[in-house]
Amino acid sequence: MWRNASSLSSRLSVSAAPTFDGLLRPIPSTRLQSTAGDSLKLGLGGSDGWRSSLGFASPAEILRPPPPQSALAAAAASKAREVSEAARHYGRCYWELSKARLSMLVVATSGAGYALGSGSAIDFTGLCWTCAGTMMVAASANSLNQVFEVRNDALMKRTRNRPLPSGRLSVSHAAIWASSIGAAGTAILAWKANLLAAGLAASNLTLYAFIYTPLKQIHPVNTWVGAIVGAIPPLLGWVAAAGEISMNGMILPAALYFWQIPHFLALAYFCRNDYAAGGFQMFSLADASGRRTALASLRNCLYLLPLGFLAYDWGMTSAWFPFESSLLTLTMSAGALLFLRDRTTKNAKRMFHASLLYLPVFMSGMLLHRLPNDKLEELTATDAQLQELDSSDRPSRPRKDLNGSRTRPPVAYASVAPFPFLPAPLYVSPDA
Repeated sequence: MWRNASSLSSRLSVSAAPTFDGLLRPIPSTRLQSTAGDSLKLGLGGSDGWRSSLGFASPAEILRPPPPQSALAAAAASKAREVSEAARHYGRCYWELSKARLSMLVVATSGAGYALGSGSAIDFTGLCWTCAGTMMVAASANSLNQVFEVRNDALMKRTRNRPLPSGRLSVSHAAIWASSIGAAGTAILAWKANLLAAGLAASNLTLYAFIYTPLKQIHPVNTWVGAIVGAIPPLLGWVAAAGEISMNGMILPAALYFWQIPHFLALAYFCRNDYAAGGFQMFSLADASGRRTALASLRNCLYLLPLGFLAYDWGMTSAWFPFESSLLTLTMSAGALLFLRDRTTKNAKRMFHASLLYLPVFMSGMLLHRLPNDKLEELTATDAQLQELDSSDRPSRPRKDLNGSRTRPPVAYASVAPFPFLPAPLYVSPDA
C-alpha cells in the first residue's frame, strides 16, 4: 500500500501538473524546464516573479537600499558640466560679438576724457559707472554691426568664423543681446552721469549701427563717418565729468578723429582684397596706385601736430606734453611718408603698427601731464560759496515784499547751467 502511494506521487510530480479546470493533464518534463527558463529570462522567475508581473514590488525591491551617494554626485557633476559648457559657449560668443578688445579701447578713451574733464580730484565711482555704461553701449554697437553684416562677414576670411556667420549664435539672439545691453548702458549713463552723456552715447550707437554700417557698402566716405564715431567716446567722458561741452574737451576727440583716418586707411589697404570680397566700398579699392590713400594718411597725421600745443596753451597739460606729442606725431608721420614713397603692403602694415603705438602713448601723456579742469574748479568753488552765503543769509521765515506777496528765499540761480559765469544775485533784507 505504501509502495503504491509513493509510486503514484512520483508519477504525479513527474508527468502531471494541475490546471485550472481541475483535471490532471500530462505535461512533459522538458516543457516544464523550458517554461521555467523562459520565466527567468522574462524576469518572472523565482518566488517573486508573479508579483513583479502583476505590478507588485517584491520584498527584495522593498528592502533594496537607495542609490549610492556616488551616483548622485556623478549626476550633479554632469549637470554642472553642462551648465559650465553652456556658459562658456555663450560667454565666448558674446565676447566675439561685442568685439571686446575694440570696446575696451573705446572705454579707455572715454575714461581718459573723464579724467581730463575732472578737477583736482577724480571721482572714481563716477569714472567706473561711466566706463561701464560706455562699455555696454560700445558692445551693443559692435553687436548690431555684426547683425547687419552677417552675410558680408561670411564672405571674408577675416570674419567668417564670427559667431553669426559660423552659426554658433542665431541672429535673433544677437539682436536681443545687443538691444538689451545698449538700453542698459544708456540708462546707466543717464542715472549715474548726466543726460548729456547718455544722449551722446545713444547718438553714437545710432550713428555707428544705422548710418556707418550700411554706408560701408555704399560709399568710401564711411571711413570719415567712422572717425566721428570714434571721436565721441572721449567727449562723452569729458561731459560725464564736467557736465558740459567746451573747447578744452575737444582736444582728445580731435586726436581720435585725425588718428583713425590713417589707421583705417592702412588697414583697408593691406586687406583690400578681403574687403572687396565682402562687398565693402573702401577708399583704397578705388585707388589702384595707392597714392591718394597714402596722401590722405600723411595729411591727417600732420593735422595731429598742433594738438599738443593747443592742450598746453589752453591749460590742459604742462609744458612737456607738446614736445612729447610732437615727437610721437612725427614718428607716425614718418611711417605715412614711407608708405607714400613706396606703396606696398609691408609699408602699409608699418604705418598701421605705428598708429597702434600712437594712441595709447598720446593718451598716457595727456593724463601724465594733465592739469585740473580750471573751469570745473571755479564752478565747484562758486557753488560752495553760494551755498555758504545762502545758508548764512536765509531768513527764518519767508519774507514779503512791499505789496505783501511772498518772495522766494535767496537761491544761487547762477550755479544752474547753462549760465555758470553770471554773478550770483544778491538779496538785501528789508529789515537790515
